[in-house]
Order: sequence, then C-alpha cells, then structure tokens
Amino acid sequence: MNVLGKILALGALSVVAACTNNDPSALGGSGAGGSGSIVAGSPSDPRSPAYFQQTVGDRVLFAVDQSTLSPQAQTVLQGQAEWLLANPDYVATIEGHADEQGTREYNLALGARRANAAREYLISRGVAGNRLTTVSFGKERPIEICSTEDCYSKNRRAVTVLTGSTLG
Repeated sequence: MNVLGKILALGALSVVAACTNNDPSALGGSGAGGSGSIVAGSPSDPRSPAYFQQTVGDRVLFAVDQSTLSPQAQTVLQGQAEWLLANPDYVATIEGHADEQGTREYNLALGARRANAAREYLISRGVAGNRLTTVSFGKERPIEICSTEDCYSKNRRAVTVLTGSTLG
C-alpha cells in the first residue's frame, strides 16, 4: 500500500470512528460491533456502491430482441433512481448487452437501445442526464456462455455501473 493509500485508509477509519453511535437502537442492532452495525463501503452501508449493486440491483433483463422495460425492470430502475438521487456524488455508465444470437452489428445496436431505455427511464425519474453515459457491448461480454435460453436470458441485460464521483 502506498503512502496515499495509507493516508486515505486512516482518514476513512477516523471518519468511521468519529461517527460511532453508542445508541443501540440507532442502527437497529445491538450496539457497536453487533450484527446490526453498518461498515462504511460494505453492502450494509446504504450509501455504498456495494449496497447499490447487491441491494438496489445493478441490472435489468430484457426479452428476446426487445429493449422495452418490463414492470420488473422498471421497479429495479426506480430503486436505482432513488439511490442516485440520494447519492448525488456518483455518476454511472449503463452497459447494454445482448445474447449470442444474431450478428455482431445487430447486437451492438440492440445493446445500445437497451442501455438508452434504462438511461431514459432514470432521467424520467429525476436523475440528471449528465450523470449517465451509455455503452453497448452487444454480445461481446456474456456472463453465461452456452446455447440455452437460461444462459441467453442472463445475457440480455442493461447494467448500471457506478463509475465514480462527480466531485473529482
């Protein structure tokens, strides 16, 4: 770990230590170090990217050859919009993906439509457009590789990736 990393780690620890609340009811747990304690940056920290990814949900899925948002996708995106509005320091890239069926060119265009559908939904819910960029990977970055519908369905997605802070 370099010097800057050590300084940042010590700073983060200092902030966490300064924010310790000895009121056991404050975090819904049994006090400091209990099962209800929140660790900064962890999936239990509602302000962390890990929480966004694991609790809010970072991806929405699409039907075959579609870029229309399902009701389930809209629910996930509504949660993303609420999180992004509550955490204005973050910007995001929305990645559009497709399954392996079809040509490379077609799937790049389909991935772009999927990413844009997610972006437009977030904007319609109040997230500033300048905080959201899109990229299409088409069929080039599958999370499952096989030739069954179960695999294909996991690859037809738009993923919201928190790419950093608007502060720096």
